[in-house]
Amino acid sequence: MTYSLRASLLCIIFVFISVSAVAKSGPILSGIIRDPAGTTVEFATVALHRAADSVVVKTEFSDATGKFRFEQLSAGDYFVSASQVGFERVQTAPFAISSTDQTLAPIQLKSSNKTQLKEVTVQARKPLFEREADRIVVNVDGSPLSAGATSLEVLSRSPGVTVDQNDNLALRGKQGVLVLIDGKRVPMTGAELGEMLRSLPANSIEKIELITNPPAKYDAAGSAGIIAIKLKKDGRQGTNGSVNASYGYGKYGKFTSGISLNHRHKKLNVFGNYTYSDRNQYSQLAFHRDFYQNNQLTGSSNQDNQGKTHWASNTYRAGLDYTLSKRTTLGAVVNGLANHAEASIPNTTQTFNELGKLQVNYQSANHRTLATPNVAANLNLKHSFDSTGRSELTVDADFAHYEIHRSQNLATTFIIPVQAPTVLEGKVKGGLNISSFKADYVHTFQNKTRLEGGVKVSWVHSDNDVLFTTINDGLAVVDTGKSNQFRYDENINAAYLNLTKSFKKTSVQLGLRGEQTNATGLQVIGNSGFERHYFQLFPSVFVKQTLSKTQDISLSLSRRIDRPTYNQLNPFRAYIDATTYFSGNPSLFPQLSYNIELTHTFKQKFMTSISYSRTDQPIISVVQPAPEGNRQAVSTFQNLTRSDYFGLTLTVPVQPATWWTMDNNLVAFYNQFVGELAGTSLNQGLPAFTINTTNTFTLGRGWAADLTGNYQSRQLYGFLDIKPLGQLNIGLQKTMWGKKGTLKLNMTDIFYSSPLHATSTYANYVEQFNQRQDTRIATASLTYRFGSDTVPQSRRRTGGAEDEKRRAGGAS
Repeated sequence: MTYSLRASLLCIIFVFISVSAVAKSGPILSGIIRDPAGTTVEFATVALHRAADSVVVKTEFSDATGKFRFEQLSAGDYFVSASQVGFERVQTAPFAISSTDQTLAPIQLKSSNKTQLKEVTVQARKPLFEREADRIVVNVDGSPLSAGATSLEVLSRSPGVTVDQNDNLALRGKQGVLVLIDGKRVPMTGAELGEMLRSLPANSIEKIELITNPPAKYDAAGSAGIIAIKLKKDGRQGTNGSVNASYGYGKYGKFTSGISLNHRHKKLNVFGNYTYSDRNQYSQLAFHRDFYQNNQLTGSSNQDNQGKTHWASNTYRAGLDYTLSKRTTLGAVVNGLANHAEASIPNTTQTFNELGKLQVNYQSANHRTLATPNVAANLNLKHSFDSTGRSELTVDADFAHYEIHRSQNLATTFIIPVQAPTVLEGKVKGGLNISSFKADYVHTFQNKTRLEGGVKVSWVHSDNDVLFTTINDGLAVVDTGKSNQFRYDENINAAYLNLTKSFKKTSVQLGLRGEQTNATGLQVIGNSGFERHYFQLFPSVFVKQTLSKTQDISLSLSRRIDRPTYNQLNPFRAYIDATTYFSGNPSLFPQLSYNIELTHTFKQKFMTSISYSRTDQPIISVVQPAPEGNRQAVSTFQNLTRSDYFGLTLTVPVQPATWWTMDNNLVAFYNQFVGELAGTSLNQGLPAFTINTTNTFTLGRGWAADLTGNYQSRQLYGFLDIKPLGQLNIGLQKTMWGKKGTLKLNMTDIFYSSPLHATSTYANYVEQFNQRQDTRIATASLTYRFGSDTVPQSRRRTGGAEDEKRRAGGAS
């Protein structure tokens, strides 16, 4: 029996011994919305407020039968407000929530008139951040800072999220994040993921969920957690839509525009949207490298790369929901992203001997193009076995096709010593197909026990060809050392069970997921490859105890896995300059982590969490001496031996005034890495922290403003020593034209304080690099919503697809 299997079984035994029953992670509040005639009202906006300060804790919509529900609540005093077009906003009297489920009396809306609407004082704007038991929800759509931004920029300003020099995402100081878009896994990491997120405009996003402790129903990937991006979907009735346009300017201009259309009639809902983005991005990357042998300096080099990248992207999404019967709904969605980028980034390089004397001086003209046409399709079905909704089945079938077409022309002219110029041309053509099928079943028993179970099967096929040609004196020769074909196939079969039940003041959740992985990789030239087959168990447990009316405490444990992604395994090269290139590593192994977290909540809003994570064979991004020598460096991925993470998270929301709310988030952590690479032993860590603060101002007469700031202290991540950085951002928005129009203005990184400075240190090699991008940008945007809001209400589908988009159960 393997070590990992023994550990999983021990964890399961521990859970069953220590937990005598299982339960959901928090009480559920439910209710129903009716009009003055007593008819149920669908798609009403329902908000849950803290009674103490009226701050919105969560928002939901009523379903086709007028019902709504809020899950994973903390004990305390609340009230509910409800609104719908054509009715006056109403609110309930304050009530208390304990550890048991609660159903409110029917909420009856009142017919509205203009005078009454002006008297409503409850704020309708969603809070920028909503906190639940296992996640932080970032409501991107409501923030003026989302105007003209990319998805990657919005993520980098979210609580606890950091982005390194290679676009690797970290959550609370830990890498190994699973990214989902509408519930479907994005099969990329690092630079490729960064390129995709830069191509996805923030104005197409409704919200982002940062899930730190996913339960067993989620895929086992994501040792640091899950970042779930949910795209917009117009929920108004009848035929309606919106158009938007934005223009921003930093060092270069950035333009984004889009349109969204939606039609709901009786049993049918058809929707679609399209966004075009045209952005010019400035970048500067400077290196200083020192080379050693037997602790003696043998030489050094200075390199400077700066230039412009032009991004043009087309994002589209279309789908329909059809209600086959009162219990069955069918849905289909097609979405795609066609991205094209063209970069011209000249390079200047100087190399010196051990005495600092100039040896070589050359310049390179680096021209790169990238095209990534991607498309995905989903077919989903939801069926309720009875009218109460106690038993539900959801089924999803998915297919995704990703392509990559990359070309590069690196022309180098030598100044010292004088010699003939050289040209390196590279062309990459690749395809990635992902197919998956999954089914999930939920049954709620009368004794408040809830059983969830499901299965999932996924298949992946990746095929990439690369051809490098060297041109000297006009003679082109294929570089066989750099050219090859890489094929990768993967099959994952998974099943899970999640059992829940609640007691008077205690709730517990217990889950178990099993995943079988079959993977093969082959480099055609040289016939070198690998074949791996393994089965893993991933238990999880969540226990929550209500201590008093104002305090509760929770404990979570889980085991997770991060398999190398396809670009991490792909050994093909992409040159940054003549002596620096990126390459994947086909020898990577999965990393396995064991996680535990203890959280205390006070007055439903002040949260303190302490956590520990042990990761075996952690996958990290490194810059190290290239195996061919010649003072070249390679950016790649490597497995270390292990890492130990200790974290402290503080959440402190305050309200200095009725018109001013402040959300503060502090993550303090210590990350220690152990391993050996490039002849250098590693066993070190450093205490570090990140701070995010968001100020939201409600100014009246349709005006609102956001002021956000973040700071990241010095950090050690593997062999990388990162210096402090941060930024300050401000945004302003005005609602006008009868709430059909929204004007947004913002400026990001006001003091241009986010350039990255870091050092990589090995026994025979030290690299210092500085990276600057176009982050100080002023943007203006305008959105206009059109269509009749008084069309008779139609049936709204709120089940299968919407629920599944919150899961990690998409393509793997």
